[in-house]
Order: sequence, then structure tokens, then C-alpha cells
Amino acid sequence: MTLLGADIKDFGILAALVVGGLVIGWLLEKIVVGRLRAAAKRRSWGGWSVITNGLGHMPVWWLGVAGGGIALDVLVWSGQVESYLGKTLIVLAGLTITVAAMRMAAGFVRMYAEAAEGTAASSTIFVNLTRIAVVILGALVILNALSISITPLLTALGVGGLAVALALQDTLGNLFAGIQIIAGKQIRPGDYIELASGQAGYVEDIAWRYTTVRKLSNNLIVVPNSTLATTIVTNYQLPAEELSVLMDVGVAYGTDLELAERIAKEVAAETVAALSPNMVGYEPFARFHTFGDSAIEMTVGLRAGEFTDQWELRHQFIKALKKRFDEAGIIIPFPQRVIHQA
Repeated sequence: MTLLGADIKDFGILAALVVGGLVIGWLLEKIVVGRLRAAAKRRSWGGWSVITNGLGHMPVWWLGVAGGGIALDVLVWSGQVESYLGKTLIVLAGLTITVAAMRMAAGFVRMYAEAAEGTAASSTIFVNLTRIAVVILGALVILNALSISITPLLTALGVGGLAVALALQDTLGNLFAGIQIIAGKQIRPGDYIELASGQAGYVEDIAWRYTTVRKLSNNLIVVPNSTLATTIVTNYQLPAEELSVLMDVGVAYGTDLELAERIAKEVAAETVAALSPNMVGYEPFARFHTFGDSAIEMTVGLRAGEFTDQWELRHQFIKALKKRFDEAGIIIPFPQRVIHQA
């Protein structure tokens, strides 16, 4: 009995070889790749995990294709059937290799980007561009393997690309703005920023169209890259994460100013040492600067490890300073006005 010019038994043998390859590939995935994946987690270089993750489920496909290739090479097929089977195997092999290469390339880009930025956050714009580049390259290789001329296709893509670029000006503007933001290294994933419009938070991700910022309230702000590239941005983690925290306090006019200054500096030093132990060698300062309506006003300078640390620093400093001033008999006066009546 024949089917498409080939013995039906040949198709049975083809199916058996393909299924056999799939089963062997499944066993290889479970035993060998599984052990490699477990071993990769114990390695210091994260690239091993990227490679093993990229190989996920690929041995099943590759050995299945290999089984089909053996059947195609050993058995006798009609020219038409052999052509169809050969092209099918080429497409399957090309697709699976492209998927594996895309996973690995994207994984390496993400790994090195995170290592360069020193943060667990990611810039998916480069990851996505890497994926697109690998897919396009894989598609061209498959077409070439199928003896399909890619020159007319490249010409058509060039002409069509111009039309697409005109139609997607805003999208491409955001894409190139995102690349500019990342290349400039003035705004990085993990940085705490504040926009000129007042929104502030941690940069979660820089994607191909927008940048995601997480507020302290854990809500997300989605900012188009073109807007972020043209607005005024304050980055509280550049050039360093540490920042000065200035606290204003007033003391009564009858206060011993030397004593008030000494206590303020001592409390500031104790607070910084307790909450920001990395600030080694930092000496807080206290400076009187204004004869106010109700008090002599002073500014105390402290140091926080990063922007969000300042809230706890202010909280503890106010409590400790109020307690020490009370013990020393130093008054922080209420606003008051003296009226002399003739």
C-alpha cells in the first residue's frame, strides 16, 4: 500500500523513528539537562544557568528531528515526498535552533546589563532588540537553507521599512529615546528619580516604548521614553546614593547657644551612626542662621545612605533631640507675638 508515492510502511518507520527520538530527547532533558541545570546554579558564573535555560525542551525537538532525518536518509522516498519532508525538517531544526539562540542571547544581554548596572532590575529594551535580531537572522538562515532568494525580500523590507517608519514615528521616537536614556547612564534601573512634574519613585524597567517607575506607595508610573528624555529629572542616586538631610530647629532666645549646638551635633552623630553605619568618618554639623520671630533658628546636617533612608533618620533625630533638649532645659518655643500696649 502506498501513500503519496511511498510505501505506507515507510511512513510507519518514519513515525517510529521520530517518536523514538522524542522519547530519547525527553529522557535526555530530564536526566542530563536537569543535572546540568542543578549544577549551573552552584556555579559563580551565571552564564551556565543562561545556557541550560536556553536548552530547555530543545533536546526533545532536536532528537525528534534527528529521527526524521535518519528516516529520510535510510528509506527510499519519491522526489516530492522527500522534498516536503526535507523542507519540514529544515524548518523545524531552524526554528528550534533560533529559539534556543534567542533565549541564550537575551539571557546573556540581561545578565551583563544587570551586572553593569549593579541592580536586579532590567532594561528590557536591549533584551527585546536582541530577540528581534536573532529571530530575523534565524528566519533569513532558514529561507536560505530552503533555497529561497532573500535579496527580493530584503529589498521589499527596505521599501516597506520606510513606510513603517513614517507610520510609527511616535513609537520609533520612544524606542530611540529609550536607547538614548540607557546609553547616557544618567537614569538606570533601580535609581530613585523625581520628574519635573512631581512624580517620583524607583525606576523599575526601561522598555522599548516606556519607562516604568514604582512609587513609594507601590503604584506604578508609566512614562513614555520620549517624555522622560525631554523633561528635567532629579536622580537621587547619582553621582552617589548618599545624600545630606537638613533639619531645621529653633531654640528660645534665652538659650545657651553653645550648649544647644553641641547637643544637636551629638544627637545627629548618634542617629547617623545607628541608622547609617556606612557613613564612617562623617561629622554632622549645626549652624545658626536666622533671628526668627519666636526663636533663633538652626540647621542640623545629617547623612543618609540613600533617599528613602531619610524618613527614618528624621523620625529618630526629632525624637532624640526633643528628649535631650528637655533634659538640658532648652526650649523649642511655639510661634508667639508680643504686643506692647501704650
